[in-house]
Amino acid sequence: MPAKNGNVGGTRLVIVESPSKAKTIAGYLGRGYVVESSIGHIRDLPEKADDIPEKYKGESWARLGVNVSHEFEPLYVVNPDKKAQVSKLKQLLKDADELYLATDEDREGEAIAWHLREVLNPKVPVHRMVFHEITPRAILEAVANPRALNLRLVDAQETRRILDRLYGYEVSPVLWKKVKPRLSAGRVQSVATRLVVERERERLAFTSASYWDLQALFDTGRDEAPHEFTAALTGVDGKRVAQGRDFASNGTLKTAGALHLDEEAARALAGRLAGTAYTVASVERKPYTRKPYAPFRTTTLQQEASRKLGFSAKSTMQVAQRLYENGFITYMRTDSITLSETAVAAARSQAIKLYGSAYVPDKPRVYTSKVKNAQEAHEAIRPSGEEFRTPGETGLTGDMFRLYELIWQRTVSSQMKDAVGESINVKVKGTSSSGEQVEFSATGRTITFHGFLKAYVEGADDPATDRDDSEKRLPTLTEGDRLTAAELNVLAHATKPPARYTEASLVKELEDREIGRPSTYASIIGTILDRGYVFKKGTALVPSFLAFAVVNLLEQHFGHLVDYDFTADMEKVLDDIANDRAERVPELRRFYYGSDDDEGLKVLVTELGEIDAKEISSFPIRGTDIMIRVGRYGPYLDRDGARVNVPEDLAPDELTAQMAEELFARPSGARELGKDPVTGNLIVAKDGRYGPYVTEILPEAEEPPAEGKKRTKKADAPKPRTESLLKTMTLDTVTLDDALRLLSLPRNLGELDGQAVTVQNGRFGPYVKKGTDSRSLASEEEMFTVTLEQAKELFAQPKARGRGRAAAAPPLRELGEDPVSKKPIVVKEGRFGPYVTDGETNASLRKGDEVEQITTERAAELLADRRARGPAPKKRTTSRAKAKA
Repeated sequence: MPAKNGNVGGTRLVIVESPSKAKTIAGYLGRGYVVESSIGHIRDLPEKADDIPEKYKGESWARLGVNVSHEFEPLYVVNPDKKAQVSKLKQLLKDADELYLATDEDREGEAIAWHLREVLNPKVPVHRMVFHEITPRAILEAVANPRALNLRLVDAQETRRILDRLYGYEVSPVLWKKVKPRLSAGRVQSVATRLVVERERERLAFTSASYWDLQALFDTGRDEAPHEFTAALTGVDGKRVAQGRDFASNGTLKTAGALHLDEEAARALAGRLAGTAYTVASVERKPYTRKPYAPFRTTTLQQEASRKLGFSAKSTMQVAQRLYENGFITYMRTDSITLSETAVAAARSQAIKLYGSAYVPDKPRVYTSKVKNAQEAHEAIRPSGEEFRTPGETGLTGDMFRLYELIWQRTVSSQMKDAVGESINVKVKGTSSSGEQVEFSATGRTITFHGFLKAYVEGADDPATDRDDSEKRLPTLTEGDRLTAAELNVLAHATKPPARYTEASLVKELEDREIGRPSTYASIIGTILDRGYVFKKGTALVPSFLAFAVVNLLEQHFGHLVDYDFTADMEKVLDDIANDRAERVPELRRFYYGSDDDEGLKVLVTELGEIDAKEISSFPIRGTDIMIRVGRYGPYLDRDGARVNVPEDLAPDELTAQMAEELFARPSGARELGKDPVTGNLIVAKDGRYGPYVTEILPEAEEPPAEGKKRTKKADAPKPRTESLLKTMTLDTVTLDDALRLLSLPRNLGELDGQAVTVQNGRFGPYVKKGTDSRSLASEEEMFTVTLEQAKELFAQPKARGRGRAAAAPPLRELGEDPVSKKPIVVKEGRFGPYVTDGETNASLRKGDEVEQITTERAAELLADRRARGPAPKKRTTSRAKAKA
């Protein structure tokens, strides 16, 4: 039902995107307003052939939904699931005297408002109502100060939509034909996938280098705290000791003059330093200052929520959307880090109240965006209102509370004083027994005034990185002080390949390269995860072998379209259109048909030439004659025609020559177990698409059919008995006796009530069956031991429903506490595979998650993502009984 507030003085219809936003705004408007939601976009380009109006189906461009021959005119259709809502809006408009389009104030929101105006075709005055927070004052000011639709913003959004449609609908069919059916390409998603693949290529090509150094524990000998400190060897006879940064990715030393110590040299040097007297060579002190972090914009919120709360980018935006629509924060899709004067005053007031005036500077802090081509001058993401509510005052719980708290802390801290202190660099010298001059270095930091760090400390992508509030205190040292080495340790190090992207670091990389828009990053990452191009191991984003094949094809045949600079330039074009510096049609024409400088999409697609599908999807394993190939049913290894499947959750850089040999050594083909003593048929164990199983090999018919008789149809031919292995069995340990027991299923126990009773193993586990009635068994072993009498007892009991069907199994693993519910997380086995639960929320493990290795942090992320998606929609049930006249 639309939210109404009377109709005195005429009725004003206000349309927003979501029902929750409508409910909140309706509470702030006075009498005479009806607030209704469009429930998102009401029309778009047709998704499938059935959506195309009949009169256009014969057009050559109809499949694209864009008339590329006539000014790139889009064909918009009302979404089938929105027709009822559109009818409702039209009906409400009949009774309205004015129409207010109150969709979000970004380009997408402007386009939604334009589509509403075009479809509803109002005969009454139309106003564009914009606001960046949902508070009584903001809503009343928006109503009092409407503006006209900004058609430049609409043009920019429409251009983006058409670009993405042309790219996806022209390039995706090439992937279907040459890689695998039902794949998708996208203007930004393909570039994001390429980034992840390129990082994995770097890891594959990486050769680790080992290096050694010394670490000393020096003692001042004074009765003070601290009197000891650690220092690392940095120089020998004026040569700098090589560290990880001195080695190239191929494992060779790249810094000329650096001293590379191996184990033998490091241990020998340590021996020559035994009993050495050391002296403080220098003490360098510098003032330390750390300025507050700017308030959140979309990307920094996604990054920090990932680091601190374990949220995916998608979860962050879903929770932020709910906070915004319910009036707790300002609009969450923004490039801006600017705060309004009201917000600055609120942040300063709260900082003074909580921490004292000593922590707040005399003048307000002003932040300027460093993001190029920042879209629309919104405010930063902050708590809404003229006075900020503390997290405890909001009444929020769970993920909404945690994200609000993060935004509140960041906003308040942004108006606080700098953290100040002192950083110290100490160098220690000594002489070995053979006369070598050695130098050790140590650094320290003390914070004398924490300033904004009292309220907020930013997280880091690398867990080894020191936090901004971390301190390392050194003893009071002066040049010439004598020291003794209480310990001298020889340490081994190895260079590491570049870290895989996490959601947080991929968002940062996309923004740094100016690829895509902040508002699209969550959906981009969600798409490449959902499409199987990327999966997660912990928080790391790992490309699948399928992604390698797709990127390989795109780089070789559509290199221009997955070029990072080209994709970034397209964003600048869209910004130019929004700012009236470029026109939509010429830019679309250049993209599709090309120009003197660039090949157009149409040329790239129509003049592809021959694409060797096998070559595109084949990758050699270094140092072997083994090829990784991507097939219709997944990746596999190929060596001279011998094939073996590759586990789909195996990271590409883990598929080494040794791992490949191990996969070939595993029983992948039919493993002969012996002959069935009754039938004489050969019994084999195999690994199939749905897991390991046993089956029998039936003899082929030796004689052709009698003259005049038809050959037996395949459906009529006898089928071999087949049964999946039990959970306790493996391919390499299953025996002939095990197989014969399995192939004895289904077991016939006899009859009850004139009906046969059988025991069988089904999709949801073992059970006994009588006609259409069934009862679950507690374990797989019971399939071979249960008797007719026991089955009779089971059928005498009421049939349990849902989770009560069988005895609750113990958890597979117990993890730590969920940060939201504060309840213990456990891993359980479910009907559809393992899942994590805190007793309130369940979340299935995803590709790349392993029961034995999943961490509490990863489990909490899965639960947070599941909560953000809300409860599963209930299936509609239609009564078969119809009312009788």
